Amino acid sequence: MVLNICSSDDFNGLDYMAVTFHRWLKEPGRLVFLARMNNRVVALESTLLVDGGQTVVFQGRRVVSDLRGSGIAGALQRHVTDYIRRHYPEVSAVRLSRGDQPSPQTLAKYRLIAKEAILSLCCEATDLGSFINEMKSKLSSQADSSQTPVILNQQQAETLVLSNHVVSNLLPGKTIINDWEPLKPMEANLEVLRRRGLTWIVDNEFEPSAISLCTPPYPVPYRHDALHFNINIFGRSLASVCAVFLAQLEALLPSLQGYLIFHTYVDPGVWPGFRQFCHNNAKVSFFKDYWEELILETDL
Repeated sequence: MVLNICSSDDFNGLDYMAVTFHRWLKEPGRLVFLARMNNRVVALESTLLVDGGQTVVFQGRRVVSDLRGSGIAGALQRHVTDYIRRHYPEVSAVRLSRGDQPSPQTLAKYRLIAKEAILSLCCEATDLGSFINEMKSKLSSQADSSQTPVILNQQQAETLVLSNHVVSNLLPGKTIINDWEPLKPMEANLEVLRRRGLTWIVDNEFEPSAISLCTPPYPVPYRHDALHFNINIFGRSLASVCAVFLAQLEALLPSLQGYLIFHTYVDPGVWPGFRQFCHNNAKVSFFKDYWEELILETDL
């Protein structure tokens, strides 16, 4: 069983593999590699062709817990890289996301494309409404609340995220980052984003100071009724970031139940103020302290 590779404790109980594996097998441009040892599946690596076939994104590497540190991950990555070189000669770059702190030796092999800081929160779904109301009250007392966040339809979102204003001023490293999936802002990648079922919200429909995208919630092993979702927010205006964050939660609220763990990815310069803003009396807790997502790239 492939999913036996994953432990319920992996990624703080937030492993997405059970939800995505079978979808990955059907996704255009996706390759899934499995490593076997003595008829046992011991590792997995997946790649996705993006940027019109010029780049491959490495995703989802897993190694069974009892064999981690034995060199299997490195051997699998070398095999996958060689396979891509042989079968997809048009691919010129490899891109990946890291949520740990890579060693200087690892970082020396890559270009750092972008960095996001992550704020992790958790609560019972029944407490989220109180949190939203408390935060909205706090925001209206701190900032000009004349701008009301706008939910974009797919066409509006695609036009805006490729606009010069958003690419030049808001996207980190001129990169669209959905969850842990980094894409260049180009027509060829819009189909990938369409598949993700994202909710797009901006603080201003025409020249936003913040643009956000949110994944649909999905079940995770953390608790029998736990749901996880990710909100990426691009922009450096704290008030705008807070406004679209609350709008994303409000849009999700009617469909949520059980226990919620959600990550919000923001510019590192915004993170301290954003964390301070999220202090509350509504039983919403910080799930994890400051951590970062690094977007790395290297030539193939």
